[in-house]
Amino acid sequence: MAGVADQLYLSYKLRGFSNMNMLRHWERLLRKFPYSRLSQTASTFRVQAVAFSEPALFERSMPDPFDLDAVLELAKEFTASDCAAQLETKWDLWQFEGDWKLTPTRVLLTCFGSGFEDSEGDNLRVDFGPDSTFLPDPELPNALFMSQSNIKSLLHFVHEADSALTVETRRLWTESGENFAERLQATLEQT
Repeated sequence: MAGVADQLYLSYKLRGFSNMNMLRHWERLLRKFPYSRLSQTASTFRVQAVAFSEPALFERSMPDPFDLDAVLELAKEFTASDCAAQLETKWDLWQFEGDWKLTPTRVLLTCFGSGFEDSEGDNLRVDFGPDSTFLPDPELPNALFMSQSNIKSLLHFVHEADSALTVETRRLWTESGENFAERLQATLEQT
């Protein structure tokens, strides 16, 4: 596979987003997310204040399957403009572990208050983990088919989120700033 695995993100800037209604927007995103049906580990609700370099202001483990309404109720206590609410959970994607298996895979869904330092102008952000989960590795059997399945899951979620949110701008990007669509195209040309 070309390049080194890079973190893959989906970011939204929304029309009408404010500190007063930020949790309503986050709730719309959370209700569209396809949570893992296979996970047997807990999800984590976390609140960060000021910046990610600071220790968590609040953190609670939520046994799976967790109650989304309970997460949202907890989040209401932390709607300050300098806070970010995060839900670290899982969704089911194909992973190669000696053979292809549908596996609970970590994802982080974040809502940013306007004064949170590390928001980079985003209102909502989804951290999908390594982009290699969505890029076919030519050295693995059936990698193209399995990667396509993961990409379809990603695109389906993006479509669902787009339809639920008042999107001003959306971007799918990697930590290095590399264009994910171009990297995917280059990888597909090598397979």
